[in-house]
Amino acid sequence: MEVRSAATKLQCQRIGCNAMFTDEDNTEGSCQFHASGPFFHDGMKEWSCCKQRSHDFSLFLEIPGCKTGKHTTEKPVLAKPAPRQPVSVPTSSPDANASTKDSCSRCRQGFFCSDHGSQPKEQIKQTLNTPVQVQEQEIESLAPPPIKKVVIDINKPQVCKNKGCGKTFKERDNHETACSYHPGPAVFHDRLRGWKCCDVHVKEFDEFMEIPPCTKGWHQSQL
Repeated sequence: MEVRSAATKLQCQRIGCNAMFTDEDNTEGSCQFHASGPFFHDGMKEWSCCKQRSHDFSLFLEIPGCKTGKHTTEKPVLAKPAPRQPVSVPTSSPDANASTKDSCSRCRQGFFCSDHGSQPKEQIKQTLNTPVQVQEQEIESLAPPPIKKVVIDINKPQVCKNKGCGKTFKERDNHETACSYHPGPAVFHDRLRGWKCCDVHVKEFDEFMEIPPCTKGWHQSQL
């Protein structure tokens, strides 16, 4: 049996938390986590417990947990969400499609319309190349982007935004090997989850979260 002191720091295993805690500061409500696992479908990432979703994986991981409780070192047993049923899309006849196409505001303006298909190239070109739109495009291309000044406090704790890191750091302690992270995008394909940068793929989400980072570099507070 493992014996530990009350001041020993442990890492919470609840999904969406992963904070470091001790037995002394592990009070009710100190842990914020997701009660059930994620659901991935057609490039969309969704937490099945609170229906929060995102296309971007890094933003998906930053969605705060919807439940609160105490930290724990035991890994949760996740129930797999039921697969969603495909939604059938009614089809329309060619004659009905042609009649509604003339009254559709998007089609009449030359924009692509998923209900009635694409417009002829000549009509799109004529609609887009109006003198006002051409002038607006020229002004936007000539105007330099605004320069945003950022003042950083080197002693202020910041959270690293690099994928696979997420640690808290101070800029004064930051250096070229301070961060361990994944530079490549996450890959989700055929029920496999992995990182393109190190070509490691697993089936379970908790195994994916434990894939060790493959690159060293600087902590980044902004991406």
